[in-house]
Amino acid sequence: MQKRKKYVEIEEDNGAVLRYFHHANGDGLVEETATVDPSAHIERSAYVDPGAKVQAGVRIHSGAWVDRGAMVQAGAVVGSCVHVGCDAVIGCDAKLGPRVKIGAGAHVCDGVHVEADVVIPAGAVVREHRRNGLAA
Repeated sequence: MQKRKKYVEIEEDNGAVLRYFHHANGDGLVEETATVDPSAHIERSAYVDPGAKVQAGVRIHSGAWVDRGAMVQAGAVVGSCVHVGCDAVIGCDAKLGPRVKIGAGAHVCDGVHVEADVVIPAGAVVREHRRNGLAA
């Protein structure tokens, strides 16, 4: 029986090589400079990129991607195939439905629910629940 490697290396377009480790809780891939609380659940096909922070009790579903420098705060849920953009902040206990796109530097406030397929523009601040469509 062949042993699985402890990490996966991915080469960026500029030639830099990033090293991703399998998170113990869910087996998702976490880049070595990212910070993920041990109680967070990162599903197998989810990625957490360099410098990102994922706090306690967070659930990141399959196919989701937390981009560079983003923060997902305690108790938040990131749905399947969601993209959390660079330097975005997802507040405590916020819930992002499937296929949501969060723009760079956007902020989803604590407890906000964003339903499936919503696009949050770069730099936007979302203070209330958002239904399908474009969120301002």
